[in-house]
Formats: sequence, C-alpha cells, structure tokens
Amino acid sequence: MNSHLSPAPSSFPRSASNMIWIAGGTFRMGSDRHYPEEAPVHRVKVDGFWIDRTPVTNAAFRDFVRATGHVTLAEKIPDAGDYPGALPNMLKAGSVVFRPSKGPSILKTGNQWWKFRSGADWRHPYGPGSSLAGLDAHPVVHVAYADAVAYATWAGKDLPTEAEWEFAARGGLDGADFAWGDEFLPGGRHMANTWQGIFPYKNTMDDGYERTSPVGKYPPNGYGLHDMIGNVWEWTTDWYASRHTADAVKACCIPQNPRGATKEESFDPHQPQAPIPRKVLKGGSHLCAPNYCQRYRPAARHAHAVDTSTSHIGFRCVLRRTEGSR
Repeated sequence: MNSHLSPAPSSFPRSASNMIWIAGGTFRMGSDRHYPEEAPVHRVKVDGFWIDRTPVTNAAFRDFVRATGHVTLAEKIPDAGDYPGALPNMLKAGSVVFRPSKGPSILKTGNQWWKFRSGADWRHPYGPGSSLAGLDAHPVVHVAYADAVAYATWAGKDLPTEAEWEFAARGGLDGADFAWGDEFLPGGRHMANTWQGIFPYKNTMDDGYERTSPVGKYPPNGYGLHDMIGNVWEWTTDWYASRHTADAVKACCIPQNPRGATKEESFDPHQPQAPIPRKVLKGGSHLCAPNYCQRYRPAARHAHAVDTSTSHIGFRCVLRRTEGSR
C-alpha cells in the first residue's frame, strides 16, 4: 500500500479516549469482483484521523441520552406533513425489526423478514417488552442518521466518511476481500459476527450469536479496530450513489478525502413518490449470509434512508486531526 503515513499527533485529544489513530494514506477503494455498487476500484487518499475502537455501545448511548435528554427518531410520532398520503395508522413511533421467516423465502422481497414495530427503539431492540438487560456492551441499534450525528456532536466528534471508514476497515490490507485477508474463515475461525446457515430462516449460530454480539468479541483488524465487519452496519456521512462517483475515478488524479454523491443523487429512483435522501452504510451485519448478503467486506456499501432505523444498524465516530487540535 502506498501509504505516505503521518505520525500520530503529539497531543492526545481528551475526546480521543478509546480511539485508534489511523495514519493517512492512499488505497484502492471499492471492488470490481462483487456487487455493482462497489465498482469501480479507484485510488483514494485520506488524511489521518482518530476512529472509535468499537461501535458505540448501549451503555455509551445511555450516557448521552441521560446527559442531553435526546429522543431518538424511533421514539417520535412522525409528522404527517413529511409523509403525504400516509395512512394515520402508519404514523406511529417505532422502528424496523428483523424476524426470521418460517421457511425458505424469495430473497428479493425483504418484507418477509422485516417488520415495522411500534414501540421498538434503542431501549427496546426487539420491540415492546424487550429491554437492554445484558446488552450494555452490545452496539446500540435503532438509531437513525440524525441520532448518530447528535451523539457524535455531543462527544465532540463526527461520523466517518465512506473513504475514511473503508480505509480503517481494511487494516492495512489494501485490496484484500476481507478485513483480515482473502479467506472468509481462516483455519475455520469466525472473524466477525455474521449469519451461519440459510438466510432468512435458519441461523445455526456457529459463532455463538443469533443477533448482535458484545463489541470486541472478535479479533481486531490490523489497526486494532473491532467489529468493522459484521455485528451492525454503520452510518457514514456520505450521500449514496449507485456506483462510486465519476469525480473519484478520474485517471488524472487521486482524490483526497472524497465525499461521495450529492443529496439529490441519493434519492431512490424506484421510489420517486418518496424522495427521502440516503446515506452510505458500511460493514455488513449479523444478518449477512453467504446465500444472501455477502457484504461482510470493507468494500461493501449499502444505501439507507436517513429517516429509518433498524435492529441491525449502529455507528462509530471519528475525530479528525484538525478537530482534535482546536
């Protein structure tokens, strides 16, 4: 990897506790061997930054809520004005929860295993009646994009760009399929919390977990970061485009700290009646399976509407060098 690495700042920002310094460098972003939205592979340069060692946990998010009184999007009744034509019984506080199907399913129709549940939120991850008992060290879920930004702002940090996130996830292995190399199960060892068995109805739990797992349960990557792959998808600040943008792949130059698409480009072309902007998610989750979502890789990317939270999306924060020196 042509890394052109920079040393860690001599002054350690107080807000960088439990973070890892990632020296800037140049790497090959994306993949030409997997899903079309990951293409084309192109060289990108990023500056150095701090990044959370793990996803933000339920315990950490609870501290934030206690300090600020923040109410997540899933806990609020949607404004009818934001959703013209929505039936009144659809305008409820809640979030989207995974539920296994009863048998083999047509994998193109996700509504067979996703259900909007009124009363599901970060405190009630599986819906009404569930709790965070025993889940303090698990990643917080049911956080919409604005909730993640609110936490990051309170912590004096930010969310990573897609390029920063992917550079960190690769752990110095430029071009490798996975964050730990080119073999999914090296020596038969599970390196991340993913789905074993046939998705979406049979999870054999060979890795020990049916849903999320405590952060740090799997080996860190080459930069010392845990759970960059699997467990939960993670929000980035970049607007989504169906492929890496043209400006990022010009032959004349290597883009530095690219920021992806525009807000307008992120709208889902298949839902023109609902122009909700979408951000890029990275890393895959505990629901990624070999027979369905093989997105347990650094190059993988997924579009997600900013107004929607689910039981398999979380986040981690970054602190850029300029921010830490203020």
